[in-house]
Amino acid sequence: MNKQSGGCACGAVRYEASGKVEFAFHCHCRKCQRITGGGHASAFALHRDDIELTGEVREFEQMADNGAATYAGFCPTCGSPIFTRTVRFPDRLYLHVATLDDPSGFEPKFVVYEQAAQPWDYIDPSLQAAPR
Repeated sequence: MNKQSGGCACGAVRYEASGKVEFAFHCHCRKCQRITGGGHASAFALHRDDIELTGEVREFEQMADNGAATYAGFCPTCGSPIFTRTVRFPDRLYLHVATLDDPSGFEPKFVVYEQAAQPWDYIDPSLQAAPR
């Protein structure tokens, strides 16, 4: 993924992303479960300078399972989650794959917080756990 575009369900928030994806993953932490309304969040990490956002994005602060402050960026019109960010890595945004105009090219490389996974949410055994 070198050039990506996407946005929210209603179109009020859009982004263009360029640059190299740092990594792609599934996160099973409770924060991501709540943000997505599912068993995990599928996301990819990019440097903030490689993303051009248009439209209003609001953020909700919460604590991650590791105790770090995180921020969920969402569209205030339709409520679609767009990205998350953390104070631990201030130069990085984690874009939700479902926001991509074409999410078919997503290739997760690992899982995080698999110990918090819900028993009904499948974890692909070919994906490795993130290094700790």
